[in-house]
Amino acid sequence: MNDFSDEPSGKSDYLKPLHRFFKSKYETDIMPEYTYLTAEGYTRLKKELETLKSDGRSDIAKAIAEAREKGDLSENAEYDAAKDAQGMLEMKINEMEKSLANARVLDTSLLDTSQVTVLSKVTIKNKKNDREMVYHLVAEAEANLKEKKISVSSPMGEGLLGKKVGEVAEIQTPGGLLQFEIMNITI
Repeated sequence: MNDFSDEPSGKSDYLKPLHRFFKSKYETDIMPEYTYLTAEGYTRLKKELETLKSDGRSDIAKAIAEAREKGDLSENAEYDAAKDAQGMLEMKINEMEKSLANARVLDTSLLDTSQVTVLSKVTIKNKKNDREMVYHLVAEAEANLKEKKISVSSPMGEGLLGKKVGEVAEIQTPGGLLQFEIMNITI
């Protein structure tokens, strides 16, 4: 019996959580996940990253220095909070750097409008109430519901991907199954 089976194997059970790190190099989940962005989205993400690296790190360093001046670090809640904020900032910077490293800027002139793809503007009609809505399908990093930009990895985005004009997308939501007819696809 190997250490990575689902059956109990005695003292090696503590290794089981590590099995995900020992996968074959051919498995897809260890391949880089591409982030498809518009040129505008790429520029915005890059500027946000630079702001976090300069201003964000500077602000955190000041907060840590101020908290350090207040005395005993073992009982200093402000110092602990500033260090936690520093950790969260570095985690966000790391995630943004990964997104940018795996980013692919799409040329909208090369996109197919015969079916819903990333960067498509889709006019849909709710079959239940006949209300029409227009959404722009974008990468997760660019999603903004106020601007009617929805992520292709959201349930709505996944349900619309690949559909053609006239087809009906069935999307499971917490409120139940919704049906949307694809009315128009543009870029």
